Amino acid sequence: MKKMNKTLIAVSLLVFILVAACSPASTLVTATVTSTQTTPGSSLVTVRLPVGYIPNVQFAPLYVAIEKGYYEDEGLDVQIDNSMENDNAVLLGNNSIQFAILSGEQVLLGRGQGLPLVYVMAWYQQYPVGVASKKSANITTPADLAHKRIGLPGTYGASYIGLIALLDSAGLTEQDVSLDSIGFNQVQALIADKDDAVVIYSANEPEVLKSKGVDVNVLKVSDYSSLVANGLVTNEKTLSNNPDLVGKMVRATLKGIAYATGHPDESFDICKKVVENLSNTDQALQKQVLVNSIAQWQAPHLGLTDEASWENMQRILLKMGLLKKELDLSLAYTNQFVP
Repeated sequence: MKKMNKTLIAVSLLVFILVAACSPASTLVTATVTSTQTTPGSSLVTVRLPVGYIPNVQFAPLYVAIEKGYYEDEGLDVQIDNSMENDNAVLLGNNSIQFAILSGEQVLLGRGQGLPLVYVMAWYQQYPVGVASKKSANITTPADLAHKRIGLPGTYGASYIGLIALLDSAGLTEQDVSLDSIGFNQVQALIADKDDAVVIYSANEPEVLKSKGVDVNVLKVSDYSSLVANGLVTNEKTLSNNPDLVGKMVRATLKGIAYATGHPDESFDICKKVVENLSNTDQALQKQVLVNSIAQWQAPHLGLTDEASWENMQRILLKMGLLKKELDLSLAYTNQFVP
């Protein structure tokens, strides 16, 4: 695959493909509006918020913020868009929508192609990608991945970027390992010993593997490399013309994150109202996925993003050839709306 193709795929990759291995029940698309507008019969402003994946417990803060009225208190009617569109970054860049949940690499890759994306609030404080292997393989550090066969969805997106960052932390490159593009079949591939290790999302697949009696070692990218993960993203036009709206979205979303973090059991119950058939799934497993996700959201100061993580993300993307030149990172993100 040519690098330009990788770039296009990486830009369009949905941020919450990060939760693609979870076992959802069904698709629930809750909004069709394409921009902010006043809700008929009320003073609330309707905001479509694409998240790029179907309803899932890992969206708990958004469900909580709606259930608890945090968005309504800010004069907003936020409607989560769960449609599986692959062009949310493009829609945001051309101002067809004003907000989306995207990850740091999507913002930089988008800006590299002229999309005026601006990251305004960190949700995930840890990049949620990792590498799992059976304990019997004795892979306990990134250096141990040398000459190993590693399964991953493909050479694109967050999984690929996270793996390269993990290898980079040990002075390794893609040429030092054998990559096996397997789609989202990491659990099955590892159980069947198809690969020595697999790239996973650390909130979910390790728990699935444990539930199947497989003892694993997990190398979390966040333990070895600082990268910008998922957050609330807007565009330069919205930032310039309606900063008050941006501030409202940030404040209410942060309240949802804070409440979900402090009240996991209640938040799980709220998820049951949105995630169809959640009550019929493995409750212990799904609750643990939520607990693991909460650990990735926590920070001394919720919402902040730091320059070092952006610099490291840019360095990795340049190394991979997905970015052709350095960007002005000060234009890619701001902390000005984080309380």
